[in-house]
Amino acid sequence: MEYVEPIRDIDKINEIKKTLAEQSKRDLLLFVLGINTGIRVNDLLKLKVKDVWEGKNLKEFLTIVDEKSSEKTTYYLNAKVATAVRSYLHTIEYQNDDYLFKSKRLNKPITRQQAYRIINHAAREAGISGNIGTHTLRKTFGYHAYRKGIAISLLKMIYNHTTPAETLRYIGIDKNEKHEIKIDVNL
Repeated sequence: MEYVEPIRDIDKINEIKKTLAEQSKRDLLLFVLGINTGIRVNDLLKLKVKDVWEGKNLKEFLTIVDEKSSEKTTYYLNAKVATAVRSYLHTIEYQNDDYLFKSKRLNKPITRQQAYRIINHAAREAGISGNIGTHTLRKTFGYHAYRKGIAISLLKMIYNHTTPAETLRYIGIDKNEKHEIKIDVNL
């Protein structure tokens, strides 16, 4: 498996969103949900409509249970995710037990390979030439969360890493790199 990079440039992220919006609301949702939560692609693909949607509203939190350890991880579903979910669900007929990223031909979720093709193609369309893959979504989430001031200790927990250095390496941050941190208490 090749090492993939996060998408660091917000303009490139927006170009990918634009490409995916023209292509498929489902594919846009895959990208938006991935970069806003950091959920592993295997877990994304297993999601069902009922996991994120309650009748007429998006759930505020999504809980994923690890099949091996039975450990629960909760993810916040922000406004960008809410918009993408609503937009997608308004364009399809669905049942609550349907897979969120349902294949167009089968009553199963798209494959990991298909998710890779979707993400990779959209990145190429946006002019990104680096290594892009399904982990790019997770890494992009972590990179931007860290750049916006989220503590590395929280990201380490989300990624289930052993050390902060491992998490910094994973999200593509050079530990010697300095950046401005905006702490806006806004009292």
